[in-house]
Amino acid sequence: MAPLIVLAVVTGSARLIGWLTDICWLGSWPHAVALGLAAMFVLTASAHFARPRRDALIAMVPPRLPSARALVTLTGVLELAGGVGLLIPATADLAALCLIALLMVMFPANIRAARADLGIKTMPLSLRTLVHIVFLSACAVVLVG
Repeated sequence: MAPLIVLAVVTGSARLIGWLTDICWLGSWPHAVALGLAAMFVLTASAHFARPRRDALIAMVPPRLPSARALVTLTGVLELAGGVGLLIPATADLAALCLIALLMVMFPANIRAARADLGIKTMPLSLRTLVHIVFLSACAVVLVG
């Protein structure tokens, strides 16, 4: 739930700052959402490198995939790269598109974790699905904005 809160608070704060000041970049929802997503992905990426969250994420990786530890590290690096990419105007669209793909690829691990009661156990599958749709939608806002 923390990533969703970070996304909402940072996006809302960025949009408010854009409305109250002359910071033109924050004057649009897509840019504010990009900033919120960047903060969210930095937060979620940190879990890929620090225990105990890293161990929980490793447990979520479907067993048919090779090297769960390496995949968790790779997805953490990709989340960081995507978060940074969202903040660079020239790469924001590509970053949003890549993050959509990454979220889609990682979702089966969330399904497995919810069904098998593994890994990060913060919410049931129905809520995980809804939150995932919010994240995908936020990436789409950046992409089409």
